[in-house]
Amino acid sequence: MIISITALKGGVGKTTTAIHLSAYLQQKAPTLLIDADRNRSALIWSREDLLPFHVASQAGATNIIRKYPHIIVDTRARPEPEEFKDLADGSDLLIVPTTPNHLDLDATFKAVEQLTPLNANFKILLTKVDARTKNGREAIQLLKEANFPLFKTTIPLLVAFERASQKGVVIKDYPDPRSKFAWSTYEAVGREILP
Repeated sequence: MIISITALKGGVGKTTTAIHLSAYLQQKAPTLLIDADRNRSALIWSREDLLPFHVASQAGATNIIRKYPHIIVDTRARPEPEEFKDLADGSDLLIVPTTPNHLDLDATFKAVEQLTPLNANFKILLTKVDARTKNGREAIQLLKEANFPLFKTTIPLLVAFERASQKGVVIKDYPDPRSKFAWSTYEAVGREILP
């Protein structure tokens, strides 16, 4: 299975999603995370060599890609229309993460405008949802009214995700009282993709 994580805007949880879905899929079969983003955030996250799956650059993945039943691609932010076409053609699923922020939602609507004519298999993942505000509920309602394919699970806004990245670990391996809950949300997303 090839899953590409893509968005027209940075800061929406693209790399965090790529890391955690790779960790989930690794429990099912060997998984490769290809870091195709210019910022190389997934490669930086993996520097400590504590992740349970392999991370490679786009160029570095060419010789090893055949070894992995599951491949996650952390794409560059703001792909061009022709890149969207390549992603749609080469992926089993495109995941478009977005926060409830109105600017991020606007970029998501623009991404859907580009993906729809390509007949891309995509699904939107709402990330960085603050349970203390109503923004998440309003964003879900907006996306549902637009009839966009949407994951049932949302990802919470937690500082522990950032701290896990600084330590080079998946959230479940970071010592924080909220880590178990945070990991359970990505597990739930993973089960929506591959039970």
